Amino acid sequence: MTDRLQLYLSRQANSLPRYVAEQLVQSVFGWIPSVIGIGIRAIAYRAMMPMDGIAAIEDGVRIRFASNVRLGAGVYLDHGVYLHACPGGITIGAESMVMKNAILHVYNFRNLPHSHITIGRRSLIGESCILRGQGGITIGDDVYLGTLVQILAVNHVFSDTTRPISAQGITAQGISIGDGSWIGSGAIILDGVRIGKNVVIGAGAVVTKDIPDYCIAVGNPARVVRNLSTDPLPIEQLAIPVY
Repeated sequence: MTDRLQLYLSRQANSLPRYVAEQLVQSVFGWIPSVIGIGIRAIAYRAMMPMDGIAAIEDGVRIRFASNVRLGAGVYLDHGVYLHACPGGITIGAESMVMKNAILHVYNFRNLPHSHITIGRRSLIGESCILRGQGGITIGDDVYLGTLVQILAVNHVFSDTTRPISAQGITAQGISIGDGSWIGSGAIILDGVRIGKNVVIGAGAVVTKDIPDYCIAVGNPARVVRNLSTDPLPIEQLAIPVY
């Protein structure tokens, strides 16, 4: 029983004192609703995690390994967001938003050297997105993820037919997404993929290979259907301006 308890605690915080402190802070302040709760957490959560400036954290946000999470000024964490930041951590840049029920999870129980999730400035993680950062996930500035996007920087080894796949280990190469890209709703990005700048990934696409800068890619598996630098789209006269 003691061993199992120690295993559980080791997967929640960097030490027993940290676990107690982080659970206490979140239990006391994490449930308070409305702008009052946001204001209280902007101050109280500094006791358990690095924050640059003021971050807006809604009630119901769950954070594990809080000392490995860094929030930039103006970050917004919506209701139901879950951050699990084993060593290697989660960094969210200034003015970025993580929307309702998104999960950012950095498993690193195997001491993977590149395990992390890093999100740049002014980026958006849509509702119910799942990011798994065992191999490292780097998302640039001004990147938008639609709803239900999955970014999975991990894969299972399955070559040995004499053993269960769960016993064969994993690979974790990492994923990067360049500045200004837009990942459509329901897209899945698999481990080892590099997506360039200002790329559009169509809704529901499964990205298994690198996508160059300024390209549009769709389908399963995703394929490039247009290069906007050599074959630009016509200007949309009715486009809604962004302020």
